[in-house]
Amino acid sequence: MSTRTGTTSKFIGLTAAAALALTACGGGDDSSEANGDASEGEGGGTITLGIIPSWTDGLSMAYLWQGILEEEGYEVEIEEINDAAPLYTGVAQGDIDVYPSAWPEVTHAQYMDEYGDDLEDLGAYYEGAVLTFAVPEYTDIDSIAELNDNAEDLGNRVVGIEPGSGLMEITNEAVFPDYGLDENFDLVESSTSAMLTELGSAIDDEEDIVVTLWRPFYAYGDFDLKDLEDPEGSLGEPETLNFIANSEFSSEFPEVAEWMGNFTLSDDEYAELENMMVNEYADNEEEAAQVWMENNSDMVDSIKE
Repeated sequence: MSTRTGTTSKFIGLTAAAALALTACGGGDDSSEANGDASEGEGGGTITLGIIPSWTDGLSMAYLWQGILEEEGYEVEIEEINDAAPLYTGVAQGDIDVYPSAWPEVTHAQYMDEYGDDLEDLGAYYEGAVLTFAVPEYTDIDSIAELNDNAEDLGNRVVGIEPGSGLMEITNEAVFPDYGLDENFDLVESSTSAMLTELGSAIDDEEDIVVTLWRPFYAYGDFDLKDLEDPEGSLGEPETLNFIANSEFSSEFPEVAEWMGNFTLSDDEYAELENMMVNEYADNEEEAAQVWMENNSDMVDSIKE
């Protein structure tokens, strides 16, 4: 995954406290003064969107909404943070206004429980998001229940992502004990970009590998992958992707809150957006957003009616 520049600030490798100390965002105690007349719904003011850049659902939504809001006279800042914990802390404390692609029902439920009084759910934009374990299509297993019998072929490793992610917590606390994977597998804490690099190298060499993944995610378009069945249901039920804002956001930006609440994506619309962001216009997310908005202008206009 390439490094993003432009309007984005980097927070790679920071702890939650350091990330919050260094974040120069809208919102917080000074947000009303900084945003001027934004609370009256007349456009204008600064809105800060927080994302984990390697999680491309959030990256795609942030740059899309940067384009939508800047056309309406708002200034948009995109803050990149390395992990979910400081991201939710930032939203709860008002240093970040909106996390535009949260997984609140299962994956990020712990953060919703912890910060719920300081957060506002503006609504779901996508239905049917799921956590997965995946292997290359050529790997001769179909279920998580088969992993222990094939541990050596898989290198005795499940390659994971960021240690603070909900997916890693669920994998460690539910999937591994439910299937007895601790006996034969190590759960490798990594990053999304490092996991994808290792996945791509294994596929290039036609080696077996098992990784933690999720849908929707562009990796399914880049690689021939197979989701493993989860007969124990340890990875949880399908959930929604939501706009999660600071609890003061709707009062400060009622117009924007309403637009976000009106916004939904179909599978085809989502696939087109993420493909543009990651593949067609790699490293030029703002251009990708503009092209997608032009291709879907009726839908974009409809959320503002």
